[in-house]
Amino acid sequence: MTSTEQPAQPDAAQVPSGCDPSRIAVLTRGFTGGGVQKMSLHIARELTARGWQVDLVSRKDGDRSGLPDGVRPVVLAPRIGLAGRWAALRADPGGLAALSRPVLGCLIAPEPLRYLPSLVEYLGRARPRALLSATTYLNLVALWARRRAGVSTRVLVSERDSLSENLQSGRSRRAWRWRFVPELLARCYPWADGVVAVSNGVGEDLAKLTGLESSLFRTVYNPVVTDAVDAQCKAPTGDAWFDADAPPVVLSVGRLVAKKQLSVLLQAFATLRRERAARLLIVGEGPERGRILREARRLGIAGDVRVTGWTDNPYAYMSQAAVFAMTSNREGFGNVLVEALYCGCPVVSTDCPSGPAEILEQGRFGALVPVGDVAAVARALAAALDAPTPREALRARGAEFTTARTTDAYLEAVGLPRWPEPLTAGAQG
Repeated sequence: MTSTEQPAQPDAAQVPSGCDPSRIAVLTRGFTGGGVQKMSLHIARELTARGWQVDLVSRKDGDRSGLPDGVRPVVLAPRIGLAGRWAALRADPGGLAALSRPVLGCLIAPEPLRYLPSLVEYLGRARPRALLSATTYLNLVALWARRRAGVSTRVLVSERDSLSENLQSGRSRRAWRWRFVPELLARCYPWADGVVAVSNGVGEDLAKLTGLESSLFRTVYNPVVTDAVDAQCKAPTGDAWFDADAPPVVLSVGRLVAKKQLSVLLQAFATLRRERAARLLIVGEGPERGRILREARRLGIAGDVRVTGWTDNPYAYMSQAAVFAMTSNREGFGNVLVEALYCGCPVVSTDCPSGPAEILEQGRFGALVPVGDVAAVARALAAALDAPTPREALRARGAEFTTARTTDAYLEAVGLPRWPEPLTAGAQG
């Protein structure tokens, strides 16, 4: 929720020399897309509402219709991989050993490196007071760019996923280079003005792998709840599955990828369906769609399972579903759990690293079950249908994860006031 009460402003002399005192840059992968992009838009909207001049700096152009009013889009131009590697080395010539394998010596350079030279140029030109970044390689690019540009811009980096899970599962066939990332983070993250993790588990994991002091990392939960969610919760779905006399609906929302382990949910639902009338609605899209539909047919539940694809308003479904289920084997945080809680929907979640247990307060606000345990998921779904947690309590818990709270924490972590100071003589000096 957007804040309106303004605290006393600090002395304008605290503004770094040569920086635009009211401009903040938010570095993101794109203007649309997954959870990280969505969270970046939430932060940009809140900062703009407070009077900050916000640049949304993106690796990719795209649909700009969802950009908040007043936010200036900046699209970085990609360069050849060699240019990015050279820029990283010039930013940290003493870090050759740490850079050698994950950056300089890999056959194909990490894609964010292609945008490092353009980010250096942007920082030198716009000189924002702060740069907020998220995800590992973009964070590194942000830190290298500031050093290379020679500006006094403050940098906040945010880790959104468990590093150990990335190292174990890999993100691609080129994931071998992730084995060398902890050493690189250990060298570079102390340069940041603030380092935040989306959950205690993510921060503890990062500290363990890098050898950095845990005090370097601050937990700041994702900015999930916005003013717009209230209206979206109340919108009709127009879906007959939610008619008053229809069977209860078990809901899942998210990208259809392997880590969501939707086969576990399908098997658990098949068990539930043998005992009572129910339906399973999966809202999302992704590479696992075909496999999910085949599994539903194999289990004999295809008539009670639907995959809708993406929707602009999943909250309408969350507010009317009987129970929300998440069966992931890992999550950096678990934004959808907060969204479901705020919509008053009872929750069943696997107790996976790293966010669900924190969001649900160790089971107080929703059932936590072991990862991959089909029988436990089925039992928890049945229990949630028989004795749901009061929706008012769920909504109150979800309301603790507001954009305003996250924005306050980000600004505090990077050493900025909640509102930009009034422009006065010498404000930039």
